[in-house]
Amino acid sequence: MASVRIREAKEGDCGDILRLIRELAEFEKLLDQVKISEEGPCVVGYGLYYFIYSTWKGRTIYLEDVYVMPEYRGQGIGSKIIKKVAEVALDKSCSQFRLAVLNWNQKAIDLYKALGAQDLTEAEGWHSFRFEEEAMRKLAGK
Repeated sequence: MASVRIREAKEGDCGDILRLIRELAEFEKLLDQVKISEEGPCVVGYGLYYFIYSTWKGRTIYLEDVYVMPEYRGQGIGSKIIKKVAEVALDKSCSQFRLAVLNWNQKAIDLYKALGAQDLTEAEGWHSFRFEEEAMRKLAGK
């Protein structure tokens, strides 16, 4: 396995990250939904996270995306990215770390479970919802 370094993104990584976002969108069959732009290559994976707040548990990290280029998969890079996010969560006093996965992405589901994640759909029956811009405008009366 080639030497891999997991680090926080820098401003100069934007092109690489966008390339990976496009690859992820293509993998998820959602490429038409990518509306951002930039250029560049070299980074082979990324994890995009942000902080949220759980009513019962307090500060939490939400991992929006974790993606590794296909030719670099199977080398433990995804696991290293997830472990790095867990480190950040602990360093920032987060009580938990959440993410979502498409129901057909069995490899990712198996990885998350193997790393100790709890499947809330199975365990608690949670469903994930979102409001798109049109629905938000309708709700807000705009």
